[in-house]
Amino acid sequence: MADDDLTFDTTPPDGPGRCVRVSPLVRRIVAGNAGPITFTGTCTYVVGRQRVAIVDPGPDEPAHIQALLDAVRGETVTHVLVTHTHRDHSPAAKAIVAATGARLVGCGPHRSARALGIDEVNPLEASSDREYAPDEEMREGDRVSGPGWSLVAVETPGHMANHLAFYLPEEKALFSGDHVMAWSTTVIAPPDGAMGAFMASLDKLRARDEQLYWPGHGGPVREPQRFVRALAHHRRQREVSILNRLAAGDRTIPAIVAAIYQGLRPALVGAAGLSVFAHLEDLVARGEVVTEGLPSLDGEYRLA
Repeated sequence: MADDDLTFDTTPPDGPGRCVRVSPLVRRIVAGNAGPITFTGTCTYVVGRQRVAIVDPGPDEPAHIQALLDAVRGETVTHVLVTHTHRDHSPAAKAIVAATGARLVGCGPHRSARALGIDEVNPLEASSDREYAPDEEMREGDRVSGPGWSLVAVETPGHMANHLAFYLPEEKALFSGDHVMAWSTTVIAPPDGAMGAFMASLDKLRARDEQLYWPGHGGPVREPQRFVRALAHHRRQREVSILNRLAAGDRTIPAIVAAIYQGLRPALVGAAGLSVFAHLEDLVARGEVVTEGLPSLDGEYRLA
């Protein structure tokens, strides 16, 4: 397999609510919120033994919260860490913190990559957790630790402006949130996300030496440097496809999506449109594409 070949692993992880040890220091519980964007559900991780941390507590679903509390019964939860503030990752933190007395740390409060334009509506506003308020916002290199484990913040904006990953040096593993996942590419949706930042974060991860990623959805990312390199190549090829469609006379996002995502499931058409929008916004910023006024979902585009 060539380094630039992007292949996905769609093997489902454990069923919802089961606590499964996936490494000496890590247990995984999958939430019951399966869907076109969440795959089989959000993966929540318990790190350590006896004095533990929970990474991405997940959605505010009573069954998932109970499964998490059952998984750590008899242990002390010292920290709850959140990678980003989408509602499938952070809302359960409130109940977990209340039940355990843990400190809520990780990403900062919800924020977008840029301000909304005039009359622009955030297409993913309903998916944002604006109630999340950490006890401590972690920045690059900040660390929390317990007996035999530590988690180090790695800033990875792109999917969202506040996105963090967490490095587990004892196992050379990275909790990659929604930035890199084995089962699918990541949706980048302006104004919350930004393609330029996402690509820069991929370059950053490619220079690191983790041996395994534990993502927010699906199973682990194995050979992460090769996978991240292939993911970046895929995004560059998608950009070339968009430029080719503009050269062929396409002017709108729906026309471009129809041309380059042939056979796409209807449930994913909206997400594809948002990713094309993110690419176009980045291309406009780089001066390769022009549009009237600010880039928008319903705008018209052409080559510069």
